[in-house]
Amino acid sequence: LGAERRARLPPGEMGWPLVGGMWDFLRAFKSGKPDAFIASFVRRFGRTGVYRSFMFSSPTVLVTTAEGCKQVLMDDDAFVTGWPKATVALVGPRSFVAMPHDEHRRIRKLTAAPINGFDALTGYLPFIDSTVTSSLRAWADHGGSVEFLTELRRMTFKIIVQIFLGGADQATTRALERSYTELNYGMRPMAINLPGIAYRGALRARRRLVAVLQGVLDERRAARAKGVSGGGVDMMDRLIEAQDERGRRLDDDEIIDVLVMYLNAGHESSGHITMWATVFLQENPDMFARAKAEQEAIMRSIPSSQRGLTLRDFRKMEYLSQVIDETLRLVNISFVSFRQATRDVFVNGYLIPKGWKVQLWYRSVHMDPQVYPDPTKFDPLRWEGHSPRAGTFL
Repeated sequence: LGAERRARLPPGEMGWPLVGGMWDFLRAFKSGKPDAFIASFVRRFGRTGVYRSFMFSSPTVLVTTAEGCKQVLMDDDAFVTGWPKATVALVGPRSFVAMPHDEHRRIRKLTAAPINGFDALTGYLPFIDSTVTSSLRAWADHGGSVEFLTELRRMTFKIIVQIFLGGADQATTRALERSYTELNYGMRPMAINLPGIAYRGALRARRRLVAVLQGVLDERRAARAKGVSGGGVDMMDRLIEAQDERGRRLDDDEIIDVLVMYLNAGHESSGHITMWATVFLQENPDMFARAKAEQEAIMRSIPSSQRGLTLRDFRKMEYLSQVIDETLRLVNISFVSFRQATRDVFVNGYLIPKGWKVQLWYRSVHMDPQVYPDPTKFDPLRWEGHSPRAGTFL
Protein backbone atom coordinates (compact mmCIF):
# COMPACT_ATOMS: atom_id res chain seq x y z
CA LEU A 1 0.00 0.00 0.00
CA GLY A 2 2.90 2.35 0.67
CA ALA A 3 3.57 4.22 3.92
CA GLU A 4 1.09 7.05 3.31
CA ARG A 5 -1.93 4.83 2.58
CA ARG A 6 -0.96 2.33 5.27
CA ALA A 7 -0.96 5.12 7.86
CA ARG A 8 -4.60 5.86 7.05
CA LEU A 9 -5.85 2.29 7.61
CA PRO A 10 -8.19 1.55 10.52
CA PRO A 11 -6.61 0.24 13.74
CA GLY A 12 -6.32 -3.52 14.11
CA GLU A 13 -3.97 -6.39 13.36
CA MET A 14 -3.65 -8.88 10.53
CA GLY A 15 -2.84 -11.86 12.78
CA TRP A 16 -0.99 -14.99 11.73
CA PRO A 17 -0.08 -15.58 8.05
CA LEU A 18 -2.88 -17.31 6.08
CA VAL A 19 -5.03 -17.75 9.23
CA GLY A 20 -5.31 -14.10 10.23
CA GLY A 21 -8.13 -13.46 12.70
CA MET A 22 -10.07 -16.62 11.89
CA TRP A 23 -9.05 -18.54 15.04
CA ASP A 24 -10.36 -15.74 17.29
CA PHE A 25 -13.50 -15.44 15.14
CA LEU A 26 -14.28 -19.17 15.29
CA ARG A 27 -13.40 -19.45 18.99
CA ALA A 28 -15.83 -16.63 19.89
CA PHE A 29 -18.72 -18.33 18.09
CA LYS A 30 -17.90 -21.84 19.25
CA SER A 31 -17.75 -20.60 22.86
CA GLY A 32 -21.28 -19.22 22.68
CA LYS A 33 -19.99 -15.65 23.15
CA PRO A 34 -20.08 -14.22 19.62
CA ASP A 35 -19.73 -10.61 20.81
CA ALA A 36 -16.29 -11.41 22.25
CA PHE A 37 -14.71 -11.16 18.79
CA ILE A 38 -15.56 -7.48 18.14
CA ALA A 39 -15.25 -6.69 21.87
CA SER A 40 -11.56 -7.64 21.68
CA PHE A 41 -10.99 -4.97 18.98
CA VAL A 42 -12.89 -2.35 20.99
CA ARG A 43 -10.90 -3.19 24.12
CA ARG A 44 -7.52 -2.92 22.36
CA PHE A 45 -8.13 -0.12 19.85
CA GLY A 46 -11.04 1.93 21.21
CA ARG A 47 -14.52 2.60 19.76
CA THR A 48 -13.43 3.62 16.28
CA GLY A 49 -16.24 1.58 14.67
CA VAL A 50 -13.87 0.39 11.91
CA TYR A 51 -11.05 -2.17 12.33
CA ARG A 52 -8.68 -4.12 10.09
CA SER A 53 -7.97 -7.84 10.14
CA PHE A 54 -7.29 -10.79 7.82
CA MET A 55 -10.48 -12.84 7.42
CA PHE A 56 -11.55 -15.67 5.10
CA SER A 57 -8.18 -15.47 3.25
CA SER A 58 -8.46 -11.73 2.51
CA PRO A 59 -7.36 -8.41 4.07
CA THR A 60 -10.61 -7.13 5.57
CA VAL A 61 -12.11 -4.07 7.22
CA LEU A 62 -14.75 -4.74 9.90
CA VAL A 63 -17.48 -2.07 10.10
CA THR A 64 -19.47 -2.08 13.36
CA THR A 65 -21.49 1.17 13.48
CA ALA A 66 -24.89 2.03 12.00
CA GLU A 67 -23.51 5.00 10.04
CA GLY A 68 -20.63 2.97 8.61
CA CYS A 69 -22.86 0.05 7.61
CA LYS A 70 -25.35 2.42 5.98
CA GLN A 71 -22.59 4.14 3.98
CA VAL A 72 -21.22 0.85 2.63
CA LEU A 73 -24.65 -0.61 1.85
CA MET A 74 -25.85 2.51 0.03
CA ASP A 75 -22.75 3.09 -2.11
CA ASP A 76 -23.11 0.72 -5.06
CA ASP A 77 -20.27 2.40 -6.95
CA ALA A 78 -17.63 1.95 -4.26
CA PHE A 79 -18.71 -1.49 -3.01
CA VAL A 80 -19.79 -4.76 -4.61
CA THR A 81 -20.67 -8.11 -3.00
CA GLY A 82 -17.64 -9.80 -1.48
CA TRP A 83 -18.82 -13.05 0.12
CA PRO A 84 -16.27 -15.73 1.09
CA LYS A 85 -15.27 -18.26 -1.55
CA ALA A 86 -17.05 -21.07 0.32
CA THR A 87 -20.38 -19.22 0.31
CA VAL A 88 -20.17 -18.33 -3.40
CA ALA A 89 -19.20 -21.88 -4.39
CA LEU A 90 -22.00 -23.47 -2.33
CA VAL A 91 -24.87 -21.06 -3.01
CA GLY A 92 -23.79 -20.63 -6.62
CA PRO A 93 -22.00 -18.09 -8.83
CA ARG A 94 -25.31 -17.11 -10.50
CA SER A 95 -27.03 -16.31 -7.17
CA PHE A 96 -27.36 -12.97 -5.36
CA VAL A 97 -24.17 -13.53 -3.33
CA ALA A 98 -21.97 -13.24 -6.43
CA MET A 99 -23.80 -11.41 -9.22
CA PRO A 100 -23.07 -7.78 -10.25
CA HIS A 101 -25.36 -5.00 -9.02
CA ASP A 102 -27.36 -4.54 -12.26
CA GLU A 103 -27.93 -8.29 -12.61
CA HIS A 104 -28.87 -8.50 -8.92
CA ARG A 105 -31.49 -5.79 -9.45
CA ARG A 106 -32.88 -7.59 -12.53
CA ILE A 107 -33.24 -10.96 -10.76
CA ARG A 108 -34.67 -9.36 -7.62
CA LYS A 109 -37.29 -7.63 -9.75
CA LEU A 110 -38.21 -10.90 -11.48
CA THR A 111 -38.46 -12.91 -8.25
CA ALA A 112 -39.78 -10.47 -5.61
CA ALA A 113 -43.48 -10.42 -6.57
CA PRO A 114 -43.87 -14.23 -6.80
CA ILE A 115 -42.50 -14.51 -3.24
CA ASN A 116 -43.71 -11.41 -1.39
CA GLY A 117 -46.50 -9.97 -3.54
CA PHE A 118 -50.03 -9.67 -2.14
CA ASP A 119 -51.47 -12.32 -4.48
CA ALA A 120 -48.60 -14.72 -3.74
CA LEU A 121 -48.92 -14.35 0.05
CA THR A 122 -52.68 -14.75 -0.15
CA GLY A 123 -52.18 -18.00 -2.05
CA TYR A 124 -49.53 -19.34 0.34
CA LEU A 125 -51.38 -18.64 3.61
CA PRO A 126 -53.84 -21.58 3.54
CA PHE A 127 -51.01 -24.08 2.99
CA ILE A 128 -48.84 -22.47 5.69
CA ASP A 129 -51.82 -22.46 8.08
CA SER A 130 -52.66 -26.13 7.53
CA THR A 131 -49.00 -27.25 7.60
CA VAL A 132 -48.28 -25.50 10.91
CA THR A 133 -51.51 -26.85 12.44
CA SER A 134 -50.85 -30.43 11.36
CA SER A 135 -47.22 -30.21 12.54
CA LEU A 136 -48.27 -28.98 16.00
CA ARG A 137 -50.79 -31.81 16.26
CA ALA A 138 -48.16 -34.37 15.26
CA TRP A 139 -45.74 -33.07 17.91
CA ALA A 140 -48.50 -33.15 20.55
CA ASP A 141 -49.46 -36.71 19.57
CA HIS A 142 -45.83 -37.85 19.72
CA GLY A 143 -46.22 -38.61 23.41
CA GLY A 144 -42.69 -37.59 24.41
CA SER A 145 -40.16 -34.86 23.74
CA VAL A 146 -39.32 -33.70 20.22
CA GLU A 147 -36.12 -32.14 18.88
CA PHE A 148 -37.67 -28.73 18.40
CA LEU A 149 -35.32 -27.04 15.91
CA THR A 150 -35.15 -30.20 13.77
CA GLU A 151 -38.95 -30.36 13.61
CA LEU A 152 -39.24 -26.62 12.89
CA ARG A 153 -36.75 -26.86 10.04
CA ARG A 154 -38.64 -29.86 8.65
CA MET A 155 -41.92 -27.93 8.85
CA THR A 156 -40.55 -24.74 7.25
CA PHE A 157 -38.80 -26.77 4.55
CA LYS A 158 -42.10 -28.44 3.65
CA ILE A 159 -43.65 -24.98 3.25
CA ILE A 160 -40.74 -23.57 1.24
CA VAL A 161 -40.66 -26.57 -1.11
CA GLN A 162 -44.40 -26.17 -1.74
CA ILE A 163 -43.91 -22.50 -2.63
CA PHE A 164 -40.92 -23.09 -4.89
CA LEU A 165 -41.44 -26.55 -6.31
CA GLY A 166 -45.20 -27.08 -5.97
CA GLY A 167 -46.11 -30.72 -5.92
CA ALA A 168 -42.64 -32.18 -5.33
CA ASP A 169 -43.01 -35.79 -4.21
CA GLN A 170 -41.93 -36.94 -0.75
CA ALA A 171 -38.74 -38.61 -2.00
CA THR A 172 -37.61 -35.39 -3.73
CA THR A 173 -38.43 -33.32 -0.64
CA ARG A 174 -36.48 -35.64 1.68
CA ALA A 175 -33.49 -35.70 -0.69
CA LEU A 176 -33.47 -31.90 -0.81
CA GLU A 177 -33.83 -31.60 2.97
CA ARG A 178 -30.88 -33.90 3.71
CA SER A 179 -28.66 -32.11 1.20
CA TYR A 180 -29.58 -28.65 2.50
CA THR A 181 -28.69 -29.63 6.07
CA GLU A 182 -25.21 -30.71 4.95
CA LEU A 183 -24.83 -27.68 2.68
CA ASN A 184 -25.55 -25.27 5.53
CA TYR A 185 -22.84 -26.74 7.79
CA GLY A 186 -20.19 -25.77 5.24
CA MET A 187 -21.52 -22.32 4.33
CA ARG A 188 -19.31 -20.14 6.54
CA PRO A 189 -16.03 -22.12 6.99
CA MET A 190 -12.95 -21.41 4.91
CA ALA A 191 -12.91 -23.05 1.47
CA ILE A 192 -10.63 -25.98 2.38
CA ASN A 193 -11.49 -29.02 0.26
CA LEU A 194 -9.98 -31.79 2.40
CA PRO A 195 -11.51 -34.97 3.91
CA GLY A 196 -13.21 -34.33 7.25
CA ILE A 197 -13.71 -30.58 6.59
CA ALA A 198 -17.33 -29.36 6.52
CA TYR A 199 -16.75 -27.53 3.23
CA ARG A 200 -15.91 -30.78 1.39
CA GLY A 201 -19.18 -32.41 2.51
CA ALA A 202 -21.10 -29.27 1.59
CA LEU A 203 -19.69 -29.36 -1.95
CA ARG A 204 -21.01 -32.93 -2.33
CA ALA A 205 -24.38 -31.76 -0.99
CA ARG A 206 -24.49 -28.95 -3.56
CA ARG A 207 -23.83 -31.40 -6.41
CA ARG A 208 -26.73 -33.54 -5.19
CA LEU A 209 -28.99 -30.48 -4.91
CA VAL A 210 -28.14 -29.32 -8.42
CA ALA A 211 -28.85 -32.82 -9.78
CA VAL A 212 -32.27 -32.98 -8.09
CA LEU A 213 -33.28 -29.46 -9.19
CA GLN A 214 -31.99 -30.03 -12.73
CA GLY A 215 -34.12 -33.20 -12.90
CA VAL A 216 -37.25 -31.30 -11.84
CA LEU A 217 -36.43 -28.49 -14.28
CA ASP A 218 -35.96 -30.95 -17.16
CA GLU A 219 -39.34 -32.53 -16.37
CA ARG A 220 -41.03 -29.11 -16.34
CA ARG A 221 -39.51 -28.07 -19.66
CA ALA A 222 -40.44 -31.42 -21.25
CA ALA A 223 -44.03 -31.12 -20.00
CA ARG A 224 -44.27 -27.57 -21.35
CA ALA A 225 -42.99 -28.72 -24.73
CA LYS A 226 -45.86 -31.24 -24.81
CA GLY A 227 -48.37 -28.64 -23.63
CA VAL A 228 -48.96 -30.48 -20.35
CA SER A 229 -49.82 -28.32 -17.34
CA GLY A 230 -49.09 -29.45 -13.77
CA GLY A 231 -51.99 -27.50 -12.27
CA GLY A 232 -50.82 -24.75 -9.90
CA VAL A 233 -48.00 -22.34 -10.71
CA ASP A 234 -45.01 -22.38 -8.34
CA MET A 235 -41.76 -20.42 -8.16
CA MET A 236 -39.93 -22.69 -10.61
CA ASP A 237 -42.68 -22.15 -13.19
CA ARG A 238 -42.45 -18.41 -12.68
CA LEU A 239 -38.68 -18.45 -13.07
CA ILE A 240 -39.01 -20.43 -16.32
CA GLU A 241 -41.55 -17.91 -17.62
CA ALA A 242 -39.84 -14.77 -16.31
CA GLN A 243 -38.44 -12.29 -18.78
CA ASP A 244 -37.22 -8.74 -18.30
CA GLU A 245 -38.09 -5.65 -20.34
CA ARG A 246 -35.58 -6.74 -23.02
CA GLY A 247 -37.20 -10.16 -23.34
CA ARG A 248 -34.28 -11.98 -21.69
CA ARG A 249 -35.11 -15.22 -19.88
CA LEU A 250 -33.19 -17.06 -17.16
CA ASP A 251 -31.09 -20.04 -18.19
CA ASP A 252 -30.99 -23.30 -16.19
CA ASP A 253 -27.89 -22.37 -14.16
CA GLU A 254 -29.50 -19.09 -13.06
CA ILE A 255 -32.78 -20.77 -12.10
CA ILE A 256 -31.01 -23.48 -10.11
CA ASP A 257 -28.73 -21.05 -8.23
CA VAL A 258 -31.67 -18.77 -7.40
CA LEU A 259 -33.62 -21.77 -6.08
CA VAL A 260 -30.63 -23.07 -4.07
CA MET A 261 -30.28 -19.60 -2.52
CA TYR A 262 -33.97 -19.01 -1.74
CA LEU A 263 -34.65 -22.54 -0.48
CA ASN A 264 -31.69 -22.39 1.89
CA ALA A 265 -32.35 -18.86 3.14
CA GLY A 266 -36.09 -19.46 3.48
CA HIS A 267 -36.14 -22.56 5.62
CA GLU A 268 -32.96 -22.03 7.68
CA SER A 269 -33.80 -18.47 8.76
CA SER A 270 -37.50 -19.22 9.35
CA GLY A 271 -36.77 -22.31 11.45
CA HIS A 272 -34.12 -20.65 13.61
CA ILE A 273 -35.98 -17.41 14.23
CA THR A 274 -39.17 -19.32 15.16
CA MET A 275 -37.15 -21.37 17.63
CA TRP A 276 -35.64 -18.29 19.27
CA ALA A 277 -38.96 -16.42 19.43
CA THR A 278 -40.45 -19.49 21.15
CA VAL A 279 -37.54 -19.65 23.62
CA PHE A 280 -37.87 -15.94 24.50
CA LEU A 281 -41.63 -16.22 24.98
CA GLN A 282 -41.18 -19.28 27.19
CA GLU A 283 -38.62 -17.37 29.30
CA ASN A 284 -41.02 -14.41 29.67
CA PRO A 285 -44.50 -15.67 30.74
CA ASP A 286 -46.04 -12.17 30.78
CA MET A 287 -45.02 -11.60 27.16
CA PHE A 288 -46.26 -15.04 26.19
CA ALA A 289 -49.65 -14.30 27.82
CA ARG A 290 -49.93 -11.01 25.92
CA ALA A 291 -49.01 -12.61 22.58
CA LYS A 292 -51.47 -15.46 23.20
CA ALA A 293 -54.28 -13.04 24.17
CA GLU A 294 -53.74 -11.12 20.92
CA GLN A 295 -54.04 -14.34 18.88
CA GLU A 296 -57.18 -15.41 20.73
CA ALA A 297 -58.78 -12.00 20.10
CA ILE A 298 -58.01 -12.32 16.38
CA MET A 299 -59.51 -15.83 16.31
CA ARG A 300 -62.71 -14.55 17.95
CA SER A 301 -63.00 -11.81 15.31
CA ILE A 302 -62.91 -14.26 12.38
CA PRO A 303 -66.41 -14.84 10.96
CA SER A 304 -67.68 -18.41 11.01
CA SER A 305 -67.94 -18.39 7.21
CA GLN A 306 -64.18 -17.79 6.83
CA ARG A 307 -61.83 -20.75 6.50
CA GLY A 308 -58.34 -20.20 7.90
CA LEU A 309 -56.35 -16.99 8.28
CA THR A 310 -56.21 -14.12 5.80
CA LEU A 311 -53.63 -11.37 5.33
CA ARG A 312 -56.12 -9.03 7.04
CA ASP A 313 -55.93 -11.21 10.18
CA PHE A 314 -52.16 -11.44 9.90
CA ARG A 315 -51.82 -7.63 9.89
CA LYS A 316 -53.67 -7.40 13.20
CA MET A 317 -50.80 -9.22 14.92
CA GLU A 318 -49.12 -6.05 16.17
CA TYR A 319 -47.61 -7.37 19.41
CA LEU A 320 -46.43 -10.59 17.76
CA SER A 321 -44.69 -8.46 15.09
CA GLN A 322 -42.89 -6.60 17.89
CA VAL A 323 -41.84 -9.96 19.39
CA ILE A 324 -40.42 -11.05 16.03
CA ASP A 325 -38.59 -7.73 15.42
CA GLU A 326 -37.03 -7.93 18.88
CA THR A 327 -36.03 -11.55 18.24
CA LEU A 328 -34.40 -10.54 14.95
CA ARG A 329 -32.57 -7.69 16.70
CA LEU A 330 -31.28 -9.85 19.53
CA VAL A 331 -30.45 -12.99 17.52
CA ASN A 332 -29.87 -11.48 14.05
CA ILE A 333 -29.81 -14.46 11.68
CA SER A 334 -27.55 -12.53 9.25
CA PHE A 335 -25.10 -11.27 11.88
CA VAL A 336 -22.59 -10.16 9.24
CA SER A 337 -22.53 -9.55 5.48
CA PHE A 338 -19.72 -9.08 3.01
CA ARG A 339 -18.70 -6.43 0.46
CA GLN A 340 -15.56 -5.54 -1.49
CA ALA A 341 -14.19 -2.08 -2.26
CA THR A 342 -13.94 -1.22 -5.97
CA ARG A 343 -11.76 1.84 -5.24
CA ASP A 344 -10.06 3.54 -2.31
CA VAL A 345 -12.82 4.85 -0.05
CA PHE A 346 -13.00 6.37 3.44
CA VAL A 347 -15.42 5.19 6.15
CA ASN A 348 -15.42 6.88 9.58
CA GLY A 349 -12.29 8.73 8.42
CA TYR A 350 -10.30 5.55 7.74
CA LEU A 351 -9.11 4.17 4.42
CA ILE A 352 -10.57 0.99 2.91
CA PRO A 353 -8.14 0.21 0.05
CA LYS A 354 -9.37 -0.92 -3.36
CA GLY A 355 -9.80 -4.70 -3.48
CA TRP A 356 -10.10 -5.17 0.30
CA LYS A 357 -13.08 -7.06 1.70
CA VAL A 358 -15.53 -5.37 4.07
CA GLN A 359 -17.49 -7.14 6.80
CA LEU A 360 -20.62 -5.35 8.01
CA TRP A 361 -21.26 -6.43 11.60
CA TYR A 362 -25.03 -6.04 11.89
CA ARG A 363 -24.97 -7.72 15.29
CA SER A 364 -22.67 -5.01 16.70
CA VAL A 365 -25.16 -2.36 15.58
CA HIS A 366 -28.06 -4.21 17.21
CA MET A 367 -26.12 -4.66 20.47
CA ASP A 368 -24.91 -1.04 20.67
CA PRO A 369 -26.32 0.54 23.89
CA GLN A 370 -26.26 3.95 22.22
CA VAL A 371 -28.68 2.65 19.59
CA TYR A 372 -30.70 0.23 21.75
CA PRO A 373 -30.67 0.93 25.52
CA ASP A 374 -30.07 -2.20 27.60
CA PRO A 375 -29.39 -4.19 24.39
CA THR A 376 -29.14 -7.67 25.95
CA LYS A 377 -32.67 -7.38 27.38
CA PHE A 378 -35.49 -8.98 25.35
CA ASP A 379 -38.06 -6.16 25.21
CA PRO A 380 -40.66 -6.26 22.39
CA LEU A 381 -42.23 -3.00 23.62
CA ARG A 382 -39.12 -1.09 22.53
CA TRP A 383 -40.70 -1.35 19.05
CA GLU A 384 -44.05 0.17 20.08
CA GLY A 385 -44.48 3.34 18.03
CA HIS A 386 -40.78 3.18 17.13
CA SER A 387 -39.44 3.48 13.58
CA PRO A 388 -35.74 2.65 13.59
CA ARG A 389 -33.54 5.22 11.92
CA ALA A 390 -31.90 4.10 8.68
CA GLY A 391 -29.01 1.69 9.22
CA THR A 392 -29.89 0.70 12.79
CA PHE A 393 -32.10 -2.36 12.11
CA LEU A 394 -30.41 -4.65 9.62
